[in-house]
Amino acid sequence: MKVAVVGATGLVGRKMLQVLEERDFPVAEFFPVASERSLGKEVIFKGKAYKVISLEEAVDARPRAALFSAGASVSLAWAPRFAGAGVTVVDNSSAWRADPSKKLVIPEINACVLTKEDKIIANPNCSTIQMLVAIAPLHRRFRVKRIVVSTYQSITGTGVRAVRQMEAERNGEVAERVYPYPIDRNCLPQCDSFLDNGYTKEEMKLVNETRKILDDSIRVSATAARIPVVGGHSESINIEFEMDFDLEEVRAILREAEGVILQDDPGRALYPMPITANDRDEVFVGRVRRDFSRDNALNLWVVADNLRKGAATNAVQIAEYLYRNSLL
Repeated sequence: MKVAVVGATGLVGRKMLQVLEERDFPVAEFFPVASERSLGKEVIFKGKAYKVISLEEAVDARPRAALFSAGASVSLAWAPRFAGAGVTVVDNSSAWRADPSKKLVIPEINACVLTKEDKIIANPNCSTIQMLVAIAPLHRRFRVKRIVVSTYQSITGTGVRAVRQMEAERNGEVAERVYPYPIDRNCLPQCDSFLDNGYTKEEMKLVNETRKILDDSIRVSATAARIPVVGGHSESINIEFEMDFDLEEVRAILREAEGVILQDDPGRALYPMPITANDRDEVFVGRVRRDFSRDNALNLWVVADNLRKGAATNAVQIAEYLYRNSLL
């Protein structure tokens, strides 16, 4: 099968190559695609060097699938071009997530909505993916009414320039600033830009994407913060259910949930952390405990690698589902 990765030289794009290789996705011909600055550069995939090609060349090659991670403006301009050529696009940007005509997919939750006619498929935001992978099996049993989530997000969510800023600050060097303040030894209560309602775009993604994927009646309040961590996002999640629950049943559901690893043993200081979730595809859940301040309320701590399950792996899993079900 012909496969293109658009944005192949970026953080997520390189991770897509790694995940495609690790999961042995059936790639017969591979096309790495990037901006004009990267044309002619080489990337390594399955031990072979490939030269980066342009978007126009990639459309002309007519791959069966194109995984996009090149930013919303590129996706808005080029995903329809690929789709018009019969290519199925899985887009990792924010370009199509809110579009009611496009499916927003987490394979463990709603891959069943996909059809052969879906030529542009949206990958949710990284923080939404890990939250809903953990919450969806509990929602099916107890029905979620309300979510209050605070995120502690890795700088890799911003990209390679953010990593360089933090590394320069740690080395006492003058850094090109991606953030409005230093990030090393700091915590910024801002992910993405602020909207007129006082929330950031990142926070509203958690609100709107949860309603689109899981249930449009769920009320969500989010606060997103950036912390000097490389390798994973953490989330403190408070959930209010319609029904009461037994904690042991909650843990049993999480143990059996697809894509979830339960790490919940406070006596042994066992709980999820970015350092142990780094370069893993699973969503890790711990600190499972009842919220005694409200009826039918639960607290969780959820961690995942934002470049993998939060981006590259989710996109590849969508492509795998399409391939297995003859939808490509």
